[in-house]
Amino acid sequence: MLSEARKYPNSEDFDLCIRAAWLHYGGGLTQGEVARRLGIPSLKAHRLIARANRDGLVQFSIDGDISECLRLEEAVRRRYGIEFCEVCPDLDDEPLPLRTLGMAGSRFLRRALESGEDKVIGFGHGRTLAACVSMLPTMSANGVKLVSLLGGLTRRNATTPFDVIHRLAGRTGAETYVLPLPFYANSVEDRAVFMAQRGVLEVMQLGISATLRMVGIGTMEADASTVSTGMIEREDVEAARRAGGVAEVLGHIFSLSGKLIENDLSARTLSMSAADIGTQKTVALAGGRSKIDAIRAVLASGLLHGIIMDERTARTLTA
Repeated sequence: MLSEARKYPNSEDFDLCIRAAWLHYGGGLTQGEVARRLGIPSLKAHRLIARANRDGLVQFSIDGDISECLRLEEAVRRRYGIEFCEVCPDLDDEPLPLRTLGMAGSRFLRRALESGEDKVIGFGHGRTLAACVSMLPTMSANGVKLVSLLGGLTRRNATTPFDVIHRLAGRTGAETYVLPLPFYANSVEDRAVFMAQRGVLEVMQLGISATLRMVGIGTMEADASTVSTGMIEREDVEAARRAGGVAEVLGHIFSLSGKLIENDLSARTLSMSAADIGTQKTVALAGGRSKIDAIRAVLASGLLHGIIMDERTARTLTA
């Protein structure tokens, strides 16, 4: 195969070719939609996509890195002091880029499951992680244990509609462990009762020992998914916001500066302690315009090992 330098006059041409392939094959956009998204003539979009095929860039996955994404990854790592960052090209223009994040998250998870390096992997829940699992191909993950990192029962449904661990069990056939608990207990006393139930502590400890965790990042806004699903009451969110909370991870609340907010709500969360989040590789999957402050807050907490995000979010965080 010809070298990249000989095939492409400059890195911008290569980037544009990869972007066109991402949008067409990964995002499902037509060639006309690709042209509009990239601001180029339709004929050029057609030629770029054909070139990506001809040069072997399109296989089961798109083989190539976009230099702008690589630059943003390095900028995020330096600014927030994290070990790992993956920035993926934007595939959708939605406020919450679920397709972009779902594809990137599923790719990361598939590699983790196939490598077998992490024998226990823990999962939070939420829309982005659910999108990640929905795009994960059916595969065998024998020898890997998958564990839920927090409760997910709600008053309105048997389980949250963004449940992750049960869907993973169906996709991978792996041994899975769930916490049959609500997201938050009604009181600190109720939390103690839940934690004393048979089997709960064992599953909790398994999550703490997980050498890889995938989590979402929630906001303290009235339209947050945790409110709409009944996992948190609106008045609890309002109280947390008045206390300075802008972000939530595994039920723990953080201020914009990354400080842990310890109030009545956080004291009732049925998950590992905030300190435990930072003891293993915890990787967040998050992005979107409405989550910028929340993502910034959690990155500032120093508890994350890494993060997967869309290009637009990364650009905003490093501006």
